[in-house]
Amino acid sequence: MNESTDGLILDAADLRILDCMQSDASLSNQDLARQTHVSPATCLRRVKRLVDSGIIERRVALLSAEKLGAGLSAIVEITLDRQGAEHLSAFEAKVVVEVAVQQCYQVSPGPDFVLILQVPDMPAYQALVSRLFTQDANVRNVKAFFSVRRGKFEPRIALPTT
Repeated sequence: MNESTDGLILDAADLRILDCMQSDASLSNQDLARQTHVSPATCLRRVKRLVDSGIIERRVALLSAEKLGAGLSAIVEITLDRQGAEHLSAFEAKVVVEVAVQQCYQVSPGPDFVLILQVPDMPAYQALVSRLFTQDANVRNVKAFFSVRRGKFEPRIALPTT
C-alpha cells in the first residue's frame, strides 16, 4: 500500500485504475473495471474517491495543436523587475487567464516564470508578447525558445509500485 500526500491510502487496484485512466480517461466504467480487474461498482466508488481526494484533478482530451492551427510552441522565460509577492501574484494572475498559455511555472533560481505557449503562428506570438509582456512595466526580460520538433509529450505521472 502507498500513501498519498493527503493520507489517502492507494492500493494496487487504485494504482491500476490510475494507470489505465492516464492512458485513456474516456473509458466507460464497465471497460475500466474490466481492464483493472475490479467490479463496476468498486471501480465507480474508487474513481469517485480519487476525484474527491484531488488525486484525479480532471479528465481531458489531448488535441492536435497542428491540426487545429496552433502549431507554434514556445517556451518563454520571464524576469520581473520587482519580485515582491504581490508583483509575482499579479503577473501570474494576468498570464494564466490567457488561453495560449498552457503552463505557467514560478521558478527559482533564474527567471521568475517559465511559460509554455501554444499559438497559431509568429504574428499571434508577437501579439501575445505585446499584450502580456511589452505593455507590463514590471517585465524586465523575455527570453523565448521556439520548438522546431516535439520529441515527446506525455502528461503521464509515474505511479508508485505496490
